[in-house]
Amino acid sequence: MLPPTQPPPPPLAQSSSSRYSSSASSRPSSPRNEPSQPSSPRISSSSSYSQPSQPTQPQPQSHSSTPRNNAPTSTTGNARTSTIRTSTATGTPSHPSHQQAPPHRAAGPPKTLREKIFHALPPPTGPLNVGFMELELPVRDPRTFSHIKRNGEFALKLDTVLFAVYYPCEGPEEKPKEKAMMTRDRIRRCRGNGNWEGWDDERREEGNGGEKEGKGKEKKNGGLTRPPWLPRPRLSTCKGYANFANMPGAPVATYFALTSMFTKLPAWRNAKLSDGPPLAGPEDMGEEALNRGFSDTSEVTLVWGPRPAPDAEELRRRRAQYPVIMLSHGLGGSRTVHSTICGELASYGFVVVAVEHRDGSGARTFVNKEGSSPDLCSQNLDRRSNAQREKEDGAIFHAKRRRKENGKQKPYYMVDYLFPLDNAQDTRPNNPAGVDTELRSAQIDMRCAEIQEAYYVLGMINNGQGEEVARRNLRKKGNKGSSSKGLIGIDWEDWTGRLYLNNVTMMGHSFGGATAAQVLRLREDFTWISQGILLDVWGPAMPEDSSEEHRIRKPILALGSEAFMHWKDNFKRVENLCLEAREAGVPSWMTTIRGSVHLAAADFAVLYPNWMSLLLKSLVNPERAIQLHVESALEFCRMTLPEQQHARFSKAWPFEEGLLTATAGAANEVSLDFRPDEKWVAARLKIPHEFKLRVRSWAKRKIQPGPDIPRDGRGKPLAGLVNWGAGNEIWVHISPDKEEVPNVSEEAE
Repeated sequence: MLPPTQPPPPPLAQSSSSRYSSSASSRPSSPRNEPSQPSSPRISSSSSYSQPSQPTQPQPQSHSSTPRNNAPTSTTGNARTSTIRTSTATGTPSHPSHQQAPPHRAAGPPKTLREKIFHALPPPTGPLNVGFMELELPVRDPRTFSHIKRNGEFALKLDTVLFAVYYPCEGPEEKPKEKAMMTRDRIRRCRGNGNWEGWDDERREEGNGGEKEGKGKEKKNGGLTRPPWLPRPRLSTCKGYANFANMPGAPVATYFALTSMFTKLPAWRNAKLSDGPPLAGPEDMGEEALNRGFSDTSEVTLVWGPRPAPDAEELRRRRAQYPVIMLSHGLGGSRTVHSTICGELASYGFVVVAVEHRDGSGARTFVNKEGSSPDLCSQNLDRRSNAQREKEDGAIFHAKRRRKENGKQKPYYMVDYLFPLDNAQDTRPNNPAGVDTELRSAQIDMRCAEIQEAYYVLGMINNGQGEEVARRNLRKKGNKGSSSKGLIGIDWEDWTGRLYLNNVTMMGHSFGGATAAQVLRLREDFTWISQGILLDVWGPAMPEDSSEEHRIRKPILALGSEAFMHWKDNFKRVENLCLEAREAGVPSWMTTIRGSVHLAAADFAVLYPNWMSLLLKSLVNPERAIQLHVESALEFCRMTLPEQQHARFSKAWPFEEGLLTATAGAANEVSLDFRPDEKWVAARLKIPHEFKLRVRSWAKRKIQPGPDIPRDGRGKPLAGLVNWGAGNEIWVHISPDKEEVPNVSEEAE
């Protein structure tokens, strides 16, 4: 998406000789001295983005893409041909790509009536629809981690791995390409009567005839449904969040259930994997033809209208392969808590695997063990107080014994958030006891094992063993926390060979960021991880390892919130992480989104924006914060992934503000205007003259949104309490120098 206040930038030429590209140099340095504040973290004084000199009136972007008409066309009968002149040297169209119309955006699922009344997640803004499936499979080696116990039972036990997959899909409004084929009988009939219009209607009716007999929403959406945002069982999950927040269970769970119980993900469950981005016009069709082996021609003639369908081998060649991102959530998270970011990345051509960790770091999760390996057993963690346990032990012990003897033991067990012993608030910056490193290190070890298991399952799917995965899947009808749909409707043959599993991106938020950092260190165990994105990483929880074999040697993007930036110890640890990568000769970036808080990367910020603003003093619009996270991640992937993995999708990626546009200037000097008091460091920001600022912001939004207010892909203003304008929303603390990454200056210019 291009900003409404800037003209479209010229296209970036991707060099095939270099894997990385970067922005202008920005070495870390000390900030300006603040006489009224203690010494600040070490921060660069160069600017992250350039400020437009003459902002123009914002124009809403088009929702559809239209073919460019600067190529000569001719029509004959019902068929239309288009001749595209290409460069014989490169085999590409001679027209510059930045003259293309705004990219097509997927329609996305419609809001339900309940979502219109309560809370709803925004639809993805990319050109592809988003599919969703969830899997839970027994691990290859069930085991425990650490000797840590609670009430005589191991607290960290790995039995199964649970994760959700967000992927590009074909929505209900899209006609599957395999169904629009010309059979011999249909070709004969069309030739006989000379009428080619609607030649695929009969085929479409044959393919969708069963759906016409359906009822309600399944008939309307082509048989596709949307998964709930709250993991099942939803009421129990609400109680788990109340327990995690250490707040009264009944009122918190009730409010949470009433406001988010019926919130749906803007994704289609078990939808068909997309064949790739839509072909919008003649020139894109020409590029596609060239990619299929016509690069030695100087002129490509395309026939528009009816033509024989490609054979199976041609269809396989046309289908896109997708790069993969592994996501690790933070404390209190789940497989859906970052669904907005996951869905956005999937709509731009990524397959995102969101692992739900069962290490006691989530609010509440359920582990199924029915019909799986006989080695699986329940942890049976007892979380009662000692007095309560002594009072009830007798009756419970005999009840458990009777259930076991009668064969009625539950085929699942529940894992709630595991509070550190005698140090329940080890996440607070001012906690005198510090972080419970023994528990957190053991949890990270288990998280790494879960990521490896999820990757193993992906490998099975990519290698054509999807049916075996579906057979072993425990998230199916009748099991705890499962949908009745299970994996029904997934065409596993469609997934064979469709994933790039040799250059996977590791992403994590908060404690998940600490997990991602550890994954980057363990190079021998994670050879398939090529780069990492750390979102507001919890630095003190990262295991300290200064050994040479565990130093980070892979590109890193550390994207943090302003609330965490004011936490000096955390800032220093993340900075050292990025400098460690730079010393190894790989690109690294460290940036901060202005006016954001720790939950800006989670769905809570989008679902509860008023609470985020009133309680946590968030200044940035929540959807704009998500937008900045996604665009920064896309730009990072454009520079670090091999070009063959993103070339088919990156032309539709938004290129607005980010790492490539960093320039020197005073705009990047870090401001301490909203630095919180020491008591609230990392938890929230501080707003001077808050009432006056809120009234002024409300009046400005009501009168007329100014040109400095950003907009989403559909033209909706994304105004926050403070709007810094394009070019001033991100601070860049560390970024590569031009000489560190070859061919950067030519590409950036």
